[in-house]
Amino acid sequence: MNWELLLKQFKNYLKLEKSLSLNSIDAYVHDVVKLRQFLEISNKESSPARLTYNDLTDFLVFLSELGMSPHSQARIISGIKGFYKFLMIEEIVTNDPSALLESPKLGRKLPDTLSFPEIESLLNSIDLSTAEGTRNRAMLETLYSSGLRVSELVELRLNNVFGDQGFLRVLGKGNKERLVPIGREALKYINIYVKEIRCHLVAKPGSENHVFLNRRGASLTRVMVFTIIKNLAKDLGMKKSISPHTFRHSFATHLIEGGADLRAVQEMLGHESITTTEIYTHLDRDYLKQIIKDFHPRS
Repeated sequence: MNWELLLKQFKNYLKLEKSLSLNSIDAYVHDVVKLRQFLEISNKESSPARLTYNDLTDFLVFLSELGMSPHSQARIISGIKGFYKFLMIEEIVTNDPSALLESPKLGRKLPDTLSFPEIESLLNSIDLSTAEGTRNRAMLETLYSSGLRVSELVELRLNNVFGDQGFLRVLGKGNKERLVPIGREALKYINIYVKEIRCHLVAKPGSENHVFLNRRGASLTRVMVFTIIKNLAKDLGMKKSISPHTFRHSFATHLIEGGADLRAVQEMLGHESITTTEIYTHLDRDYLKQIIKDFHPRS
């Protein structure tokens, strides 16, 4: 089956038969495109007629691992169900593997994903008149701009910040290196911190090359970053329980919801292959930068 043809027919069905708005039509089509991208990434059978319920649940697990919120997963399930309803009506398939899919529970508040306005509120609440505030703004901008793990943030080295190219070299799990795009706002605050604050600190032995230091010149700990974020949220009156990982999940969720390619987001996060085989080729760095530019809310 030709995916492009099916998507075109599906779009016409939503427009002519369902009379949906252009925004709703685009959202439904993008949901199906995400499914197709997942199938390509995982080397699964890509024909809609041969997909199984297990294939679709694997897709939802993958989205959850990327950090997509249950609300967003529920919307995507709705899109997939709509696609299979169309395929059944047109007698393109005889079996609907999406029939048993259930939406995630939506009743509870989510502690691990923030909206863009909430991210903005947190960042703007930081007091830039203090040395610690300038450092904290640079750290959180970096977390949200590049989707780093907290361990990757505290281990970030000065010689691994390539401002001219707009990339960070990150040492992730299993000592695997990757290059991650970083936005202009994050680079701006890193430069301010390094040139105006960090340069006056005497770094402790072993911390000379770390980007982020405490007031005594030692590299930060993971616990300290957790505490900084918790206190910011508390001072702002946020009810959600957030952590450094919240910024990583929000980074992925906002990119995916904006339409970014799943494979690009997976590479930027440094996720392992979701199959036992290496399933994607090395992506062009200019392409990853373009993904950030096109789809990140703070690009």
